[in-house]
Amino acid sequence: MNYFFLQNTPLFHGIREDEIKEMLSCLSARGKNYRKDEVILRAGNTASEIGLVESGSVNIVVNFYWGNSNIFGHVEKGSIFAENYAAIPGQELLCDVVAAEDCEILFLDMNKLSTTCSKGCAFHNRLIHNLLRISAKKNLGLSTRMMHIAPKAIRDRLLSYLSEQALENGSPHFTIPFDRQQLADYLGVDRSALSNELSKMQKDGLIAYRKNEFTISEAVKQ
Repeated sequence: MNYFFLQNTPLFHGIREDEIKEMLSCLSARGKNYRKDEVILRAGNTASEIGLVESGSVNIVVNFYWGNSNIFGHVEKGSIFAENYAAIPGQELLCDVVAAEDCEILFLDMNKLSTTCSKGCAFHNRLIHNLLRISAKKNLGLSTRMMHIAPKAIRDRLLSYLSEQALENGSPHFTIPFDRQQLADYLGVDRSALSNELSKMQKDGLIAYRKNEFTISEAVKQ
């Protein structure tokens, strides 16, 4: 177990390595490895644990009745998932959690995490505070995605998303966490139409890109 890594995750922020080591036993922590595209949690099931991505990354995927699917979110290394479902006993998942690449997940018992343990750990309150902070930031992230998919035109959706990525990275040059299909799913558009629009935007001098590396021009800001 890499306690130094865990110490630097948002969930364990402000908690020492020795405290984390003691805490994991209280939280019934368990690790599991997954291969790319393997389903970690399936829609229709319930969850009593949250997952923390120790390596790799995962996608939150919504599957529709007629066969289409959309990527609702992307969870990077060091981040958590399923906390909202795990906090509500019996609540069925509305989406799949799928490995975006080979990954290692640390599962933690949500009931034990969200309540002060019998040992009265002084650092447990800090963990609960961190969890609330993470949930608030995720709610803001959902609002941001709604902003990206609000425009009808694919170009406007792309400009909204790419501009937000530039601001988040503090640079007009950045790398996005999605391939073309994943980006199309995230923005709720057809992949071919997305690729065509990206080519047009590059010809118009709005962006430059190679695979998932992008640079937006000053013209976007005007």
